[in-house]
Amino acid sequence: MSGLGLSAPEEAVYRHFLRNPDTSDDEIHTLLGLDQREVGESVHRLCTLGVLNRTGPGALAAADPETTVERLTDLCLRELHRELARVTQARHLVAELRQEQPQEAASAPRIERLADVERIRDRIDDLAFFAREEILSVEPYVELTPENIAHARPLDQRCLRRGVRIRSVLPCTALDHPPTVGYLRELASQGAQIRVAQTVTERILVYDRSIALVPVDPDDTARGALLVREDGLVANVLALFEKIWSEAEPLSPYEEDGDGRDQPTELEQRVLESMCRVSKDEIGARELGISVRTYRRHVADLMQLLGAAGRPQAALLARERGWI
Repeated sequence: MSGLGLSAPEEAVYRHFLRNPDTSDDEIHTLLGLDQREVGESVHRLCTLGVLNRTGPGALAAADPETTVERLTDLCLRELHRELARVTQARHLVAELRQEQPQEAASAPRIERLADVERIRDRIDDLAFFAREEILSVEPYVELTPENIAHARPLDQRCLRRGVRIRSVLPCTALDHPPTVGYLRELASQGAQIRVAQTVTERILVYDRSIALVPVDPDDTARGALLVREDGLVANVLALFEKIWSEAEPLSPYEEDGDGRDQPTELEQRVLESMCRVSKDEIGARELGISVRTYRRHVADLMQLLGAAGRPQAALLARERGWI
């Protein structure tokens, strides 16, 4: 339980009272082979956290494991949120520190040419990781390989969980590739906005409306890419993106026209397996790293896809189809 903020002695004390409810804490240090002062401090902190409760004079009992894990998880998330807020507040230092640069350095064009493919990919990963507000993209790909999806998923999910807006445009021919459309549907279910266009030739990536990545030669991406921070150039790239976005169509009408919904998406598959294994939606959602609301929406979609009236029937039908 160290990942939830408990020390080894605190975990040992909690587990002791979980096995032996309503027992005294007088001799617990002897039973566990721990220092008496250390045990006293552990008991005090566990009571403060609400995972141990006084049930009588000198008697203690452990809180229910699910309640305990949820409470400790919530405390960890609060602390992480405070730390993230503290770190992001330091972004204003950029302007202040830039004042320390020589005038000629501060006014130099902020354009970087990236020639190596691996370097471009690494820079894209870094920009996505540190994005705080919005990621815009126009991609002409028609299919994603399993390796592409496996690489993109953790970065995309991390951005969406942190509230980063994702807007993407791609050609409608990508919807002819089941793994690709499945992943797009997965992203859309988590809050990403996906649109499709009849023809897409541009390659555009914009991060937080301040950094743009475009190919040096749109007809030959092997020539590398330009990383642009210059305000005027980024504004022009943004204008081009918004034009493409306004002319594209939302993903949903294309889904309704026939996306071969006879198989679950990869995320739905994981939800289905979780639904058959855990008893509570909150646990399943936490294991998959999604919200409870999103988890339940996927459960509802799965039951509709299977034609099931309830979860037990959905599990039986899924087994009959070989999905689990």
